[in-house]
Amino acid sequence: MITKITGQLLHVFEDEITLGVDAFEYEVRVPEFTRRQLQGNVGQKVSLFTIEYLEGNPMQGRMTPRMIGFLSEIEREFFDLFCSVDGVGVKKALRSMVRPVNEVATAIEEQDKSVLSSLPGIGDAMAERIIAKLRRKVPKFALLVARDVPTAADVPRNVVEDTFTVLRQLGHSESEAKRLIDGALATKKKFADVETFIQAIYQLSHGKKS
Repeated sequence: MITKITGQLLHVFEDEITLGVDAFEYEVRVPEFTRRQLQGNVGQKVSLFTIEYLEGNPMQGRMTPRMIGFLSEIEREFFDLFCSVDGVGVKKALRSMVRPVNEVATAIEEQDKSVLSSLPGIGDAMAERIIAKLRRKVPKFALLVARDVPTAADVPRNVVEDTFTVLRQLGHSESEAKRLIDGALATKKKFADVETFIQAIYQLSHGKKS
């Protein structure tokens, strides 16, 4: 299974791109939010984290291998999770992902059915199903995907994620944990581990109260 592919971006089409890798040219399908990020990079070297699947009717024996690409592992992970909802599947998920992952995850977390039902192919009933199944599984995507590019604070993504988990275990709500983390990241300091990050968060929080 191919999980990552790196090559020269040759073409960007409506729902797919072509990537040149040595003597081979690969066709990779991409969701709209990824296509927008890639469209200005034709001719440049890019890396995509990929999912492979078979498209077609197995009863007719016509199955075509396809590849879907994302610019980060966490976007690929969210796509897999999104596909796990009954009635969604790969093709519908690919069509519906027109917004960045963090925006979709935030809508699920906040149970914003209007945002979800506005996605292509996702109506009210499907939006409710997505919220019911994924609401408790998406906080890290709402929190982290926007920071998948390097942050001013330069904090490893796993440290931010683990700190979020610890804050939730300490009794903070999801929104409060995100607010505390955002406040600490805004100081632009470096935190190499969860312990120092937690200490900084509480020092900052106590400082504001005093």
